[in-house]
Amino acid sequence: MRLLFFLTLILAGTCSYAQQQLRIKVVNEANVPLLATVIVKGSGKGAVSDSTGFAMLYLSSNGRYTLTTSSVGYQEKETRITVPLSAHGLVIVLEGAEEELEEVIVQSTRTSRTILNTPTRVETIELEEIDEKTNMRPANVAMILHESTGIQVQQTSATTGNANIRIQGLDGRYTQLLKDGFANFGNFSSGLSVLEIPPLDLKQVEIIKGPASTLFGGGAIAGVVNFISKTPKLTPEYSFILNQSNIGQSNVGAFVSGRGKKAGFTVLGLYNHQNPYDVDKDDFTEVPISDEFTIHPKLFLYPGEHTTIAIGNSFTRGSRTGGDIVVIREKADQDHQYFERNKTLRNISTFDLESRLGENKRVVAKQSFSIFDRSIDLPAYRFSGVDHTAFTDISYVAGTGKQVFVLGANLLINKFKEKLNPTARDIKTTTAGVYAQYTRDLNEHVKVEAGLRLDDVNYTNRVYSNNEYFVLPRISVLFNYNEKWSSRIGAGMGYKTPTLFTQETETLQYRQVLQLDNVRSEKSYGGTADINFKTEIGENLSFSLNHMFFYTLINDPLVLTGNTGWNYSFANASDPVVSAGFETNARIIFRENFKLFLGYTLTDAKGKYRTLNQYLPLVPRTKLNSALIYEREGKLKLGLEGYFTGRQYLSDGSQTVPFSVFGFMAEKIFNKFSLYINFENFTDTRQSRYKAVASGLHNNPTFDEIWTHTEGFVVNGGIKVKL
Repeated sequence: MRLLFFLTLILAGTCSYAQQQLRIKVVNEANVPLLATVIVKGSGKGAVSDSTGFAMLYLSSNGRYTLTTSSVGYQEKETRITVPLSAHGLVIVLEGAEEELEEVIVQSTRTSRTILNTPTRVETIELEEIDEKTNMRPANVAMILHESTGIQVQQTSATTGNANIRIQGLDGRYTQLLKDGFANFGNFSSGLSVLEIPPLDLKQVEIIKGPASTLFGGGAIAGVVNFISKTPKLTPEYSFILNQSNIGQSNVGAFVSGRGKKAGFTVLGLYNHQNPYDVDKDDFTEVPISDEFTIHPKLFLYPGEHTTIAIGNSFTRGSRTGGDIVVIREKADQDHQYFERNKTLRNISTFDLESRLGENKRVVAKQSFSIFDRSIDLPAYRFSGVDHTAFTDISYVAGTGKQVFVLGANLLINKFKEKLNPTARDIKTTTAGVYAQYTRDLNEHVKVEAGLRLDDVNYTNRVYSNNEYFVLPRISVLFNYNEKWSSRIGAGMGYKTPTLFTQETETLQYRQVLQLDNVRSEKSYGGTADINFKTEIGENLSFSLNHMFFYTLINDPLVLTGNTGWNYSFANASDPVVSAGFETNARIIFRENFKLFLGYTLTDAKGKYRTLNQYLPLVPRTKLNSALIYEREGKLKLGLEGYFTGRQYLSDGSQTVPFSVFGFMAEKIFNKFSLYINFENFTDTRQSRYKAVASGLHNNPTFDEIWTHTEGFVVNGGIKVKL
């Protein structure tokens, strides 16, 4: 009897002091699982629910606790519990929030923090804005990025409309493009990447401006753009779009998703057709004839409550032909023979695994393999090559409350092979790296994120081989002064390995561009600093302001030069490229129906190696963007946009004129479908109004650099169906 008494006491003591495991499921009002953060109030403990809505929380002992649960698009909720619970687990139901901006969860920093709680400055484009921009251009993401402050979508071909991205005035090769964190859009494939990423399956776009090399490696000097796809939910989604424009563009697209307990899926399908369009009747196309088809199925598996596996394959085939419209219409003669044809095939296979190991710990493994095959045909010239990229990344993430630690390693192998040139410009680049990032809340007002990356890079071609090592530190600090004022300061280093595929060589279609020889990587130092202010003016008016300064210095910039043999070659310049300036963004909301957005960018981008005029070509010094939106949720959307672009220098040192562009969009929303119409550039601003884009003989034309719209006024409209 005495022995039984002591055993009872020991068992009671063990139960009192043993760690308590709490199983939580977070859902919305429709019982759909949510990705959410659950924090134990007054402590640093917390957990993040997985794709099935489950989270495991470990408590030190029995007692009373208050849990704070938050998720993007939902109201934050406090739940008071007493442990041990009478039930096996806890279900937390979140209600939808009217204002989603403050609850955006950032994925690119891998910490699962809300945007207001992240030290690194991240801009997000949310689903609502993506949906609006899809009305304007369903074929690709160019319109989504073009109208963002500090970002320029630079057209590189007068006849085919090929384009590149510039952030803060820097060449497109300094921006890292990602899709769901996968790096498959660099080097040879970068020239058409913006035009081959459809927006229909996107739920969010995250933009990090300035150095971001800790997690993303080389090429993230100017910044990172991460396109994040939708994931399946228990409630199936069926979305369709039909679009037609006055310049002959037709788009048919569909996105379908659904899931059960053990598996889910998403499927994107899109077909785009464009007729040739010659607005100024000079016999040269402003918009090429094109056909493009994309199919992207993705399978999601849930083998357990804490594991998610995603397997996908994206296939895109496209053809774009511009030039003499007489040739395109198959009526070529001795005076009309010029054309430029691009044919591409892009296939990306991805594997993504996320597994939770216990309290606030998870392992994420990513693997992708991509093929990009492209040919360029002109009269008496052909360029053809294939680019293979293999990407592997494994990371370990621990912590969710006051501190988060990320440790990872990745391997990137890129191999380009030219098909036709007997003196082939083949090149192989191998990058192996390890990285660590630590995020900590020092107190209620100061949060710090520091990272370090070590990379070993080897690039080899038939004439040259080099091996380099990089140590890349980065730090960001968030200061929350009070409810109205906050600021972020960040700085870091970066690099870009040598590449033949730049904005300049793209405009040359790689003709007479020699193989890389005796060159080294470009190295950068940069930083950003911003100040944020937000306030409520009465019950119906809110105002917010963000002002950011930026600075980037690139040493050993890779510069294209011509030699006496009429060939082009690359060499590292002795003086740097420097880009500095600021961005200002303001937002005014009245009664949640009227929204006014204003943005201003001043960019001072110079190549110090340049003689006479040091300003980088095709970089406007000033740019102003504005948008006035009226919305009655679920019924009507109206939008008026205006953009002013200041003077730009061309390569010959001359200056362009400043110009303005205006657009108007309307969408009427019914129960399960909506009708929309968009008047883009209704002031008909185009380059040919100032000077002829094409000059010389039709058989051997020359084209000016593109510094504004070429197609002029465009009207498009269509129908969207959501079931």
